[in-house]
Order: sequence, then C-alpha cells, then structure tokens
Amino acid sequence: MRVLNARQMRDADRQTVEDLGVPSIVLMENAGRQVVAAMHATYNDVIDRRISILCGRGNNGGDGLVVARILWHQGVQVKVFLLAQEDTLSPDAQINYRIARRLSLPVVEVHDSSAWEDASVDALDCELLVDAILGTGIGRALEGFLKVVVADVNASDVPVVSVDMPTGLLTDDSGVAGDAITADVTVTLATPKPSLLLPPADAWAGDLVIADIGIPKSVIERIPGPRLSLLTADDIREIMPVRPQSAHKGQFGHILIVAGSLGKSGAAALAGRAALRSGAGLVTVATPESVVDIVTAATPECMTLPLPVTSDGTLSAAALQCLIDFECDVIAAGPGLGNAPGVVSVVRGLLNRPSTPIVLDADALNVLATEPDVLDGNKRKIIITPHPGEMSRLIASSVGDVQNNRLGVAQRFAIDHRLHVVLKGARTIITDPEGNAWLNLTGNPGMATAGVGDVLTGVIAAWLAQTGRPDVACQLGVYLHGLAGDLASHEHGEVALIASDLIDAMGKSVAATTEADEVSYNGNADLA
Repeated sequence: MRVLNARQMRDADRQTVEDLGVPSIVLMENAGRQVVAAMHATYNDVIDRRISILCGRGNNGGDGLVVARILWHQGVQVKVFLLAQEDTLSPDAQINYRIARRLSLPVVEVHDSSAWEDASVDALDCELLVDAILGTGIGRALEGFLKVVVADVNASDVPVVSVDMPTGLLTDDSGVAGDAITADVTVTLATPKPSLLLPPADAWAGDLVIADIGIPKSVIERIPGPRLSLLTADDIREIMPVRPQSAHKGQFGHILIVAGSLGKSGAAALAGRAALRSGAGLVTVATPESVVDIVTAATPECMTLPLPVTSDGTLSAAALQCLIDFECDVIAAGPGLGNAPGVVSVVRGLLNRPSTPIVLDADALNVLATEPDVLDGNKRKIIITPHPGEMSRLIASSVGDVQNNRLGVAQRFAIDHRLHVVLKGARTIITDPEGNAWLNLTGNPGMATAGVGDVLTGVIAAWLAQTGRPDVACQLGVYLHGLAGDLASHEHGEVALIASDLIDAMGKSVAATTEADEVSYNGNADLA
C-alpha cells in the first residue's frame, strides 16, 4: 500500500478530478461518509452521543460539514463550530456549509481567540469531538487562535476523531513542530500519510483507519516522486514464493552464518534456527571452534564449520580462508561475533567475495563503523540490518539524530552505498539503492529483548536464499518476523517474550499470511 506525502496527495486529487472527471464534491462526500462509518465501527453508541465538529476553512472543514450532515440525518445531536468566516471557505466547503444552514444544523462561526473563548465551553461540552480543522493543509507550527483551540481540545477529556490528519501534525515530517491535537482515532483519506506512521508523530494519530474515498489505485500508483509503501498482508502474499510439489532442499539455498564467540554462542544458534524455520534448505553456522560444540547442541539441524581462534579464544584472521573456500548461496555475518581484531579482518574479507549476497548485522556493522565506505553495493548484493545505535555509528552521528529522521537516514545511506538498509525498531524501515522505502507495522514492544535481531538476520538470509532478491527478502523477513512476534506475544505476553519464541511462531506467521483473509496487527492500522 503506497504512502503519499502532501504534494503527492494533492496531485492524486487533481488527477482524479481533472483527468478522470470525478467531481471534487463527490470525493468530499465520500470522505465524510467514510469518517462516519469509521466512527460507528469504533464507537457502538455514536447515535446516543453529543458530538461537536470543529471545521476549518479548507476542504478538511468541508469533510467535517459532510460528517455533520450525515450524523444529523441519523438523529445524532450535532454542533458545528466553524473556525473561519463563510467567505473564506473553499468552494466545496462553501457548498456543504450552505446545505448545513438550510437544514438548520446548529453552526457557530468562531473567527478569533475571543470568539473561541466564548464558544469553547459549549464546543467541549460533548461526548465525542471531530477534528476537521486543517488536515494536510499545514506546513508549519500552529499560530494564533488555532493554537489555543488545540491546547483546549487536548486539555479536555473528550475523545477525538481526526479527519485525514490530527490538526497541527505536519504531513511529511515525523517530528512534531509544535502543538497538535492528540487523536484517539484518525481516519486518513485515500492513503496513509508519512507522519501518521513514523515515530514520534504517529503517537498523535491514535488508531489509524485508511478510508477509500474513490481515488483509484491506478492513480495513486502512478504519482511521481519518492515511493514509500506500507507493508500489508496482501503485499506479502503477492511476493511469497510457492514451493513446487517436487521440491528438494537444494532449491532453497545454502546459507553460511558467520556468528558467535565466547559468551555469545546463543546468537549464532538463534540465527541458524531462524534461517531453517524460514525455509532455508541448508544452513551451516561458521563459529569459533571454542564454541562450536555449544552451537551444535543448540541447533542439531544446522551444520557447523569450526573456525580457528587465537590463543585467547577469539576469532582468528586465519578463519577468512575457511570462509572464502566454503561454497554457499548466501552469507549472513555479525550476530555475537564480538569486536576482536580477527573479526575486522574476517568481515572485510567477506566483503571481497563479490559473487555471494551478504546480510550484515550487529558486530559485523560495528567493526565497519569507522570505514562504512567498504560497504559498496555496486559490487554485490548487500543487506544491512542496523538498530539505531549501529546506524548512528555508521553515519558518525547520534542515536537521537537517527531516531528523529529514521526514513531520511535509511534512504540516504542506502542510496549512497547502493545497498538495502533494514533500520530496526518501532516501525522498522526498509530502503533500497533507488530510495524506495517500505514501512512495517507488525511487531510489538515485547520484541525489545536480547536475540530478536539475531533471529531477523537468519530470517532475511533465508528469504534471500529462496528468492535471490534483496528487496523481496527484506520485505518478507521484516513482516513475518514482526508477525511472529505478535503471535508469540498473544501466547506469552509482551513481558515474557524471548527471541526463541519468535522462531517457534515462524510457521504460524507464514501460515497466517498465506492462508488467512485478514491478519490481526498488534499495531494501530485498520487496513480492511
């Protein structure tokens, strides 16, 4: 499902109206009806509630006026507060304003702070409030009396349904520039908007409903500019490979996982098991000979390749030749490797094996942090899977800078180094060398525990071996890994969740995606 920024959304509206001939007033009518439907789906007693609707002067306000009219016809006690003068309304909003007046809907015009002070008590004396003030029509922090309106709404205990965007939230910026309405539900129109999905701004959106207002998918797909997509179960079903009845293990790839060290053998075992549970035909775990017995005991289905160690038990640079000579289809390196000098030599050497795709995580990224230019995706297929700390080291910045611009940071690194980036965390982001990006909603806070990243490394490597496509491997891996976490949390709870629970739930994750009509998200988007 494509995500459009403010400019792209305006372009989609324009093409629908001008090129296809759909009157803009029809889109507004559809929007209002979808918002009302979402209200009824969320609150089973809408009919019995006293509802205030705050309308701005643009088309978002017109949507609100449609909502008011439909609720009025349903017998709901509705009050409209127009935060503008009639002669400043957009043409379609004016039409709906005049209809409201002819129907004798109660409408109060509020032009400034003084008028709001008089009207605010009445406006907030309700049991549900609809925010139809600005939508996507804002490019900077709120000023003037609208800032006061937002503060008063947030200070009230009234639940809020926002139309398209919570007022004050910038459409394209995941940061929050100033005051914004904290919505309980946001009914966004046609497509999701970036800030509704990206932390920290997504916290202002509440539960997200994506409403079809009649803009064809074909129009949305051909809008030029950056491509940001939301991963859905439908998307995953379309790219999931189907196994033939005559399948044998050689068809699904042989993965070499270079991982583990003294005290961190579990990382190697988790990555190996995860790769097998994700469909890899063969998995060999290459690990220091000092821990190979532990890994073998933990993952009997995996083969092992003992690697030479130094006198202190850490990985020796001599291990590189063993890895260069080993025949495999995909390499995954990093989980639990540590940062001994031999690790640096091994990881750099693996990058000089240009014919084999590679997935790099954890310590493999840490040892390259001072020389990220060796990550040259022009020479081979490379996927990196950093968490924000590892990403900050790769770009010589702070974790805060990464988190404040997760999408931009991931896109820039992927473009500059011609590789695929999986930036882990709440709302994991995938970016490719062309700047295309995918956003994932599966997953939950219980996955913030040791070893979950090691599992993801194995999962992505398995799908890379099966498909040969880094973009598809990242999408399948990230989505199914997160969904496995959601399924496991249903059984164990978030607090008790551990990494191996995700591996055990991986089969259910694949089955739920390929067989079920709908997938239950632990996130906050209704994609039905």
